[in-house]
Amino acid sequence: MAIPFQGKFASTAKQSSAARSSQTGLVFDPIYLRHLEGNTGHPERPERLTSIMNGLEKAGVLKSLYRIASRRATDEELELVHSPAYLALIQRELSNLHGLHELSTGDTLTSPDSLEVAHYAVGGVLNAVDGVMTNRVRNAFCAVRPPGHHASRDRGMGFCIYNNVAVAARYLQKAYKINRVLIVDWDYHHGNGTQDTFYDDGSVMYFSTHDYGFGVYPGTGSASETGTGAGSGRILNVPLPKGASDAEIVQAFQTKLVPAARNFKPEFILISAGFDSMQRDLLGQFDVTPDGFAAITRVVVGLADELCQGRIVSVLEGGYRLDGLADSVTAHIKALQGR
Repeated sequence: MAIPFQGKFASTAKQSSAARSSQTGLVFDPIYLRHLEGNTGHPERPERLTSIMNGLEKAGVLKSLYRIASRRATDEELELVHSPAYLALIQRELSNLHGLHELSTGDTLTSPDSLEVAHYAVGGVLNAVDGVMTNRVRNAFCAVRPPGHHASRDRGMGFCIYNNVAVAARYLQKAYKINRVLIVDWDYHHGNGTQDTFYDDGSVMYFSTHDYGFGVYPGTGSASETGTGAGSGRILNVPLPKGASDAEIVQAFQTKLVPAARNFKPEFILISAGFDSMQRDLLGQFDVTPDGFAAITRVVVGLADELCQGRIVSVLEGGYRLDGLADSVTAHIKALQGR
């Protein structure tokens, strides 16, 4: 279901069904601002999303996007990836919270509304998947939080509670009988939770560019980690050096991702869009510019057009310098639109 935004970002534009199928969709809900609300000292703060929305509005992009509503993901949907025991633990720890709380499973700070927000983050991504699969939109970007790619079956960590992208991959397979899903992750930090979920799977290919080395969180993502069993060769980690530039990340996409994706032949592509790879990020040490994010987006769009009818859903992960985040997301969305 698509609805206009409330408040400042409301839109009165009418969108015909014919126009929707060629548009890029956007998931955003004010509920996402309630996670860590008022705690501006944390890098994963609500201002990340308001910065993105203001940037899209300033650039004249917001009015061109088809608005996709969020919804609350069900426990059954979350259990496509996460264990019932983990869901029960999260429920115990986050229900009836007063103030801030760090998850017992890892370094993820939460607040009284975080449990509900995390459910709506996953549900928003699943609605975006529905929008693409039913041809209401061509592709979509999900401005959701908390992020997800560090969360594994039994553990939330690295600012993540539920793995938004991993649940979306399993949802595609269950609800739409999609056989092969490609996940592309360009966050500065390796998506260990996503890799763990699909390491021995084979039906989901995981490609990641990131920093890897001593002291780099979360300590996974070596090029030697390639999957096992049915998943052997379906994990493709491409560590980049500190200071990696536009040219270096684009080369990795062109020389590593493109041939691997053509061999895998995905039916849908999910992006873990982590913009902490940008220059001067608070938590990253790469040097990727908005032009660089646009360039790697165009590589993925080209693969989607070639291999899977243009089907892409992109999901926000990291990115903590607010002005750079707004500019980078705007460039990314313009590239999704074919601009």
